[in-house]
Amino acid sequence: VQLQASGGGLVQAGGSLRLSCAASGRTFSIYAMGWFRQAPGKERELVGAISFSGASTYYTDSVKGRFTISRDNATLQMNSLKPEDTAVYYCAASRSRGVAPLNADYWGQGTQVTVSS
Repeated sequence: VQLQASGGGLVQAGGSLRLSCAASGRTFSIYAMGWFRQAPGKERELVGAISFSGASTYYTDSVKGRFTISRDNATLQMNSLKPEDTAVYYCAASRSRGVAPLNADYWGQGTQVTVSS
């Protein structure tokens, strides 16, 4: 399975960005997809995840009500962005059941999201 992330960029606080992750290859093996982020000096954290069926979703507390993940290319719609959302975002896919924790088997390349104050 190959994951191709797109989106990201620079936006002012309060703005919006959208990240997408196109999967190719043996995608039938994927149970769930999600997005992690890692800011400088911080550990990588799971931001949001969704099962392939769309029945299960997960959001870390700091993004609830602002971020939405959808089944279509695991698109992560990020609204009301804050400077603390600045990080490199990585899409991931898991063959294991469950969305949190997301046991990633496959990773996409990182994409930078920068939110200016």
